[in-house]
Amino acid sequence: MYLSILKRLAVGVLGLAAAAAAHAQSTTSLVIAFPAGGPADSLARIVASQLEKELKHPVLVENKPGGNGAIAATYVGRSRPDGNTLFLSSVGAISINPAIYPKLIYDPIKDFAPISLLVSVPEVLIVGAGSPIQSAKEFVAKAKGEGLSMASSGVGSMPHMAIVQLKKAAGANILHVPYKGAAPAITDTIGGQVAGFIGDVSGLLPQVKAGKARALAIAAPKRSAVLPDVPTFDELGVPDVYANNWYGLFAPKDTPAEKVAELNKLIVKVMASPELKAYAESTGVELSPTSAQQFADLVRDDTKKWGDLSRAEGIQMEN
Repeated sequence: MYLSILKRLAVGVLGLAAAAAAHAQSTTSLVIAFPAGGPADSLARIVASQLEKELKHPVLVENKPGGNGAIAATYVGRSRPDGNTLFLSSVGAISINPAIYPKLIYDPIKDFAPISLLVSVPEVLIVGAGSPIQSAKEFVAKAKGEGLSMASSGVGSMPHMAIVQLKKAAGANILHVPYKGAAPAITDTIGGQVAGFIGDVSGLLPQVKAGKARALAIAAPKRSAVLPDVPTFDELGVPDVYANNWYGLFAPKDTPAEKVAELNKLIVKVMASPELKAYAESTGVELSPTSAQQFADLVRDDTKKWGDLSRAEGIQMEN
């Protein structure tokens, strides 16, 4: 009888161990290169909550900021290619970093398998509510004449890329003032320390709605649904100012093609959920799910686009 009890205990322990192992194997990590509380984190948590419903197992958001995306990218790139560790990245870590960091410790093209684009985030030009500049035409005219200062969230950031595009397209005299992040750049733009800032519509919409900032132009081929009265730069006669700070989903290289296809199918379903639609309506981002190949093509095209611009302007960071 004693041996029978021991056997039952042993079986129970082995069962618990097996269940724990199965649970560990059926947990997906969604890694982002940004701290908690920001726009990328908000997007990741909504995507994770909806993906969890489809996968029928936990999806955990892991914040690994630092190194302009290098820490998160390296972590995912070295993870097992089983589809359980995914990288939710912005365009910066994937398509801008290769040109501006001479010794990048990961290869955005070789180290990842693109799954799908998630959202497109157009950039919008703002000035502080107290600025004497009332329109984008006036802003461009002043920039071409006496010159203006413009803030960015850092060297090599999407706002910086947009400033360079505007400078080239308009033949403008713009002094670039890089900040350590968007928050201080927005604060100083609202306060009048710099003339303007181009940033994510999702991050600037609250300031515009609160009357603290005035939106002048959209750096996209079409107007934003949340700012329908704000013209595009194309409409102002300043062509090719297109700055899309997209976010997409990647798996480690060597992830089986069938796993990538399965994840792509689930993500397309997730992006059509009411929760994601509500998120898009409240932030101004555009839900943009794609096939894995379409996303790979976008990564390739943007890597060339931002690489050519960065090299032409001599934009480079020290590792």
